[in-house]
Amino acid sequence: MIRSLGDRIPKIAESAFISEAAYVIGDVEIGENSSVWPGAVIRGDFGKIRIGKNTAVEDNSVLHAGTAHGPIHDLTIGDNVHIGHGAVINCRRIGNHVLVGMNATLLHDTEIGEYCIIAAGCLVRNGVKIPDRSFVAGVPGKVKAEATPDQLWWVEQAPKEYLKMVKHYKRFDLESK
Repeated sequence: MIRSLGDRIPKIAESAFISEAAYVIGDVEIGENSSVWPGAVIRGDFGKIRIGKNTAVEDNSVLHAGTAHGPIHDLTIGDNVHIGHGAVINCRRIGNHVLVGMNATLLHDTEIGEYCIIAAGCLVRNGVKIPDRSFVAGVPGKVKAEATPDQLWWVEQAPKEYLKMVKHYKRFDLESK
């Protein structure tokens, strides 16, 4: 479901795929070839949420803007980002070419650099700034190492695979009407 909230109207690129079982509301912008899968919730009520191009928000993830220092702040998610199943995103920024693993949590005021891997189940605490090319794991999340080429395979390949899925799902939607 895609809903406005007063004068806050979602802006979704025509090439994006939004599952009919996802919930997108308010001041949300979703870029070209991005996708939002079943059960995902994207709430642009406290602040703006900007999602770049070729970015996938997988099933049952929650994206919300807010801060521990008051309700207003924006969330910016870059291009070629892959947000795994069940992730909870309430941070300020995720750079380009990032993989956020399944059931990871990014708390208020967190900033994630570019070409990063946030491991499945990781909890990144309030206000942490993760440098570019980091592999982050644990509870609380800590930079464990520089992301390896093997780990970055997911960062490079997932957007390509999901672009195929977006096109497939959009074609299926048109054929079923």
